[in-house]
Amino acid sequence: MRRVAPAVGLFLLAPLVGEFLLGNLRIDYLFVLPAYAPLYGGGALLIRETVRRAGRGWPAIMLLATAYALLEEGPVDLLLWNPSFSPQVSLAGDAYLPALGTNVSIVQAVLSLHVIWSICVPIALVETFVPERRTVPWLGRIGLAVTGVLFAFGVVIASVGKRMESHFEATPGQYAGAVVLIVALVALAFTVRYRPRPLDRRAPSPWLVGVLTLVLTSLLLALVMFWPARLSQWVSVAAWCVVTAVLLALVARWSRCSGWGAAHRLGLAAGALLTYLWIAFPHRPGGVVETAFDPIDLVGNTVSAIFGVVLIVLAARVVQGRSRVRYRRP
Repeated sequence: MRRVAPAVGLFLLAPLVGEFLLGNLRIDYLFVLPAYAPLYGGGALLIRETVRRAGRGWPAIMLLATAYALLEEGPVDLLLWNPSFSPQVSLAGDAYLPALGTNVSIVQAVLSLHVIWSICVPIALVETFVPERRTVPWLGRIGLAVTGVLFAFGVVIASVGKRMESHFEATPGQYAGAVVLIVALVALAFTVRYRPRPLDRRAPSPWLVGVLTLVLTSLLLALVMFWPARLSQWVSVAAWCVVTAVLLALVARWSRCSGWGAAHRLGLAAGALLTYLWIAFPHRPGGVVETAFDPIDLVGNTVSAIFGVVLIVLAARVVQGRSRVRYRRP
């Protein structure tokens, strides 16, 4: 069991982060976690295992996470194209593109939420707890096959359930475009190798990495979740692109510096996770009136915040303990 414990942990943590720590679902809906685990957990675990088996790193994980985001919110639950998906998700606005049948701001929201938080943050956190096995597969062939079956099951259940609920169907062109883009992203993940040149300078403090990540990811979500309706969406779209470019450029530069290691990777994951923890409080879960006070939501967000902080502290202790062992070695 100890051998597959990280895989089980990732399988359960991904839906917790993706739905509950953001506040999409209230804590009294925790019983539905097993229903979300095959799609979220299966997806995160499948991405992590295939990338590590191929000997690739975070660029490949991010490309596959992008493909996952487009798959889940496109062909699976149709959020990208359904104009009446939910009261909280609207395709209306001046960033709506009739030719694609979607809103650019919604696409940015989907990419932000799933690439960073549904996939990358859970993987980074769980890998922190098993430093010796961070870059190696956690599952054998049978385990990988089971993960693939679970993910496929999650895709089918979510897809059928959403269609029974909304009775909406996308156009053949929308499906075809999404499939082509998803396949291209998967192909890029396993064909293009990223070989950055090391920089002759020290990596910044892990604390600075964490704080800047918190600030930049907070800006990303604020732009796509709380942008005033009276303002043009194209302003937020442009700002989101700038913030994303800055974040990617900083991470790419930091990771090439000498001394970059586990503490810095944890800083990235922790900063992003803290963004979710505070965003959950102003964010309203599905089915809740925006202006209504919801004590269950408040309690759930508080419990989630405590859980997230404890998780970060425990991960930091693992990193600190490993650093002490290395320092004491003769």
